[in-house]
Amino acid sequence: MRFFDLLIMSINNLRRRKLRTGLTVLGVVIGTASIVVMVSLGIGLKENTVESYASFGSLTRIQISSGYGNQSEDDYLVDATVTKLAKIPHVKSVSPILETDVNLKQGVYQGYSNIVGMPREELEQIPLAEGKLPDKNAATLEFIVGNMVSDNFYNSKTGKGSWDGEDLSKVDLIHKPFFTMFQNMGNGDESSQKKYLFPACALVDGGENGFSEYGYQIYTDIDLLKTQLKKIYRKNPIPGQPTNKKGKPYNYFVYNMIYVNVDDMEHVTEVQKAITDMGYEAYSSMQWLEQAQQQTDMIQAVLGGIGAVSLFVAAIGIANTMMMSIYERTKEIGVLKVLGCALGDIRTMFLMEAGFIGFMGGVLGLGLSYSVSAAINKFLGASLSGMTGGSGAISRIPLWLSGSAVVFAVLIGMLAGLFPALRAMKLSPLAAIRNE
Repeated sequence: MRFFDLLIMSINNLRRRKLRTGLTVLGVVIGTASIVVMVSLGIGLKENTVESYASFGSLTRIQISSGYGNQSEDDYLVDATVTKLAKIPHVKSVSPILETDVNLKQGVYQGYSNIVGMPREELEQIPLAEGKLPDKNAATLEFIVGNMVSDNFYNSKTGKGSWDGEDLSKVDLIHKPFFTMFQNMGNGDESSQKKYLFPACALVDGGENGFSEYGYQIYTDIDLLKTQLKKIYRKNPIPGQPTNKKGKPYNYFVYNMIYVNVDDMEHVTEVQKAITDMGYEAYSSMQWLEQAQQQTDMIQAVLGGIGAVSLFVAAIGIANTMMMSIYERTKEIGVLKVLGCALGDIRTMFLMEAGFIGFMGGVLGLGLSYSVSAAINKFLGASLSGMTGGSGAISRIPLWLSGSAVVFAVLIGMLAGLFPALRAMKLSPLAAIRNE
């Protein structure tokens, strides 16, 4: 028999038994929807976990902190360290970070923050709500102000800050000038401190909830910051910088930390190990993410297993339907054999019927999965994703899952119909024709 003839015959056989076919398909629909929704919850949990860790910093970044208070001079993070780290395989770039604490003043409002100097490639990673990056040819400091820096201000007349309910809406560090005062300058009295007027060129974008890893600090070009600190402190010790046994500053800067940017997430652990082997303290979000992903993988496996049970029950239903079909169509099978129909064609016909049941159930189940997923995200997404810190979509159905669900349903249907199909092949033609 031609393939097209087998196809038409299989479809007609299913149409003649609409109720039984419909109930069997319904079982596959429920099974497919169950496994897709369960797996989508696991995927959503995993992706939300990744997004949560990524919000605290790049997943391809390794941070090396300076502990020079307990280190020898040879262990300081200096320019030579940057050069050495850049030679590690899979390291894309190395960025030294220099910080200094400052006091800020705008009218009656006073505050504090710390200025973070970093290379331009790091400044380019900061999300901006308005403004632009510091000019490459700037002769003086230009600030990118964190969107939460104003929360560190207080009213000098009342002594109240945001923690006391003080309205700080008048503090505008972007459109209004403010004074910057470096520490350990003057005799300790604020009035004796020299005030510098540096322009703010941009404001950090805090996103929907206002939170950003860049929110509470002020950022500028590291080379300009070095030049400015040398100009301000001259030969005096710079706050935050180590001194020798005589209390004199070194003739080089010691960095507070160094960012090592890796070319791919897969190489972060390898590069981090190489850095720790060199004797440095290294931290990356990946080390915590890997631990969290082990837990989410277990949860995803459990959820997928729960859904698989439903699909297994549906497979039993398909097998039962096909077995009943054989008993009802025994004479038909006998006639086909007498007329010379090949055994392989009889097997193919029953497998196609089982495959059709799986296909219809898979497609309808996938549609139901999208509906259930949308309902979960709408009514439970915000509360459930809040547990992991993700974007709000806790159920996510990628394209590969959609395609795999339909293909898997078809395969399950054909596997469930394999035994009935083999049984149909073994029926004796004469016994089948005599059967009433």
